[in-house]
Amino acid sequence: MEWVVILAGGSGSRFWPLSTPSHPKQLLPLVGPVSTALGAVQAIESLVPRDRILVVTSESMAGPLQRNLKLPKANILVEPRAASTGPALVWATHEVQRRDPAGVVLSMHADWLLPDPVRFAAAARRALTTALATDDLVTAGLIPVRAEAGFGYIVPGTDLVAPARRVARFIEKPSREEAERLIVAGALWNSGLFAWKASRLLSETRLHTPEIAPALVHLDAGRVGQFFAEVTAIAIDIGLLERSDRVAVIPADFPWDDLGTWDALGRVREPDASGNVSHGPAYLIDATGCVVWSQSIPVVVAGVRDLVVVEANGRILIMHRGGDLKKILAQLPSDVRDVE
Repeated sequence: MEWVVILAGGSGSRFWPLSTPSHPKQLLPLVGPVSTALGAVQAIESLVPRDRILVVTSESMAGPLQRNLKLPKANILVEPRAASTGPALVWATHEVQRRDPAGVVLSMHADWLLPDPVRFAAAARRALTTALATDDLVTAGLIPVRAEAGFGYIVPGTDLVAPARRVARFIEKPSREEAERLIVAGALWNSGLFAWKASRLLSETRLHTPEIAPALVHLDAGRVGQFFAEVTAIAIDIGLLERSDRVAVIPADFPWDDLGTWDALGRVREPDASGNVSHGPAYLIDATGCVVWSQSIPVVVAGVRDLVVVEANGRILIMHRGGDLKKILAQLPSDVRDVE
């Protein structure tokens, strides 16, 4: 049977101060009326029933996510510690195989913008079908709509079963100039939408990922805590997909954006005539290209351009669009940085 794994971990610090441990980014309605996590579930519930959707998250987010998504409690997989996407997806895939030895897995993230669920579901179906047909690890490569330096790229190689091609190489966050050259050469965005037979993912992990493979014995014995205690934190792309020779890519064209930063809202929300986007009681006067979010009080932004201005949870953030919020947070005292 077909299963979906949704990754919903992470602290959401790039949406500080709105995102908090008790109400993280995945539960925020950043673009529409529902949370990004619920939007992810709604985008794929035409493919699989809710009892075959697993969500990987942290202990602090497990309860709120279950209530928001209305999934069975057994389908909320709580990581003992954050260890990046490699261990998370290996664990979730192992759990799928435990429940369904012939299971096929689709992996996605809870913080994507998916405004066209029909086209997304069609691409997801093709990824699952390709994983079954080729017995490869499959990634959906999005046809780029701009030279985005912040995304990863996939260079397709030799033909497989149409429309799949072998992945020649992955390129992570190139310069804008290199991104333009890659697009001309036919490279695709690495969307992070993956599909695989559970058995193939686990066998490839044993072959190529020493950061995880030795600890698989603990999953076999039901010792999830010991598995996470022994694995090395590593992304699935770096730990497996870039090492395996059984990785395929299929082209996809569904509308998508990675809601990773405040700056992303400038791309995905409807701008005013001056290119500003705002939420809440915000007043923009002679301002251009700004992202403004006010949770409770009137915010006036005047005579500036390309700023992020956020009022939430008793904090006010003002920075340039494209600024590194993680670096900013690292320089703050804990009593200012930590928001409940």
